[in-house]
Amino acid sequence: MDFLLFLMVSLLLNIVMFVPAYIYKTDKLTDISYALTFIGLSVFGFFVSNGETLHALISSAIILWGLRLGTFLFIRINFMKKDRRFDGMREHFFAFLRFWILQGTTVAVVLLSGIVVWSVQGTQIDVFTYIGLTVFLVGLVVEAVSDYQKFIFNKNPHNKDKWIESGLWSISRHPNYLGEMLVWTGLYTTVIGQLSGAQLLYAAASPLFIIMMLLFVSGIPLLEKSADKKWGKDKKYIAYKSRTSVLIPYIW
Repeated sequence: MDFLLFLMVSLLLNIVMFVPAYIYKTDKLTDISYALTFIGLSVFGFFVSNGETLHALISSAIILWGLRLGTFLFIRINFMKKDRRFDGMREHFFAFLRFWILQGTTVAVVLLSGIVVWSVQGTQIDVFTYIGLTVFLVGLVVEAVSDYQKFIFNKNPHNKDKWIESGLWSISRHPNYLGEMLVWTGLYTTVIGQLSGAQLLYAAASPLFIIMMLLFVSGIPLLEKSADKKWGKDKKYIAYKSRTSVLIPYIW
């Protein structure tokens, strides 16, 4: 199946959503557009596939993940009113458009496991399917629970300018990112039994890209730097860091 086709559809969806977001200078659509793009591409991917059971499982899993994330982001942005990441960007056409183009490209790359397997005919349910879907569901639960715990924590005015160290955040400083990595690793595992040769390498770009981004680029490094700037001299925060894994619980 042609990656360029999915890339074009992804970019088209994002440009369509960019227009009202720019006109009305709103972050409500911006914040949920990531999840909506995954949902749209998953529906598209299933309908251009042979409609086999594994194709339906992959599409359903991604749609389930997207609905959870999109719902959470919609609730969060309605509480926050605006996303500070877009301050100084949403007013400038080309700077704002660049974000949407990058997002559309990112979604297509992260979705490569699905894109590759949707083109495969005669797929079967095998042991990798069960293992992969189990890993996916664990990741989905971890991500959902950690997002909920942090949202409730931040919603409490008494916790203003504090860091969360309860629930899953007591055993990992970034449990939501751990969940995200498990989701895409699980989906890749689900399909590897149906792939061979170059297909395995193309599909592997899906979990590898998101893991590399979160570990080394836009995820953990930025948040750790921001947290150190806020609380780096606070002895309680230093103690929290010393006893809590940055990502995988109980591994320092």
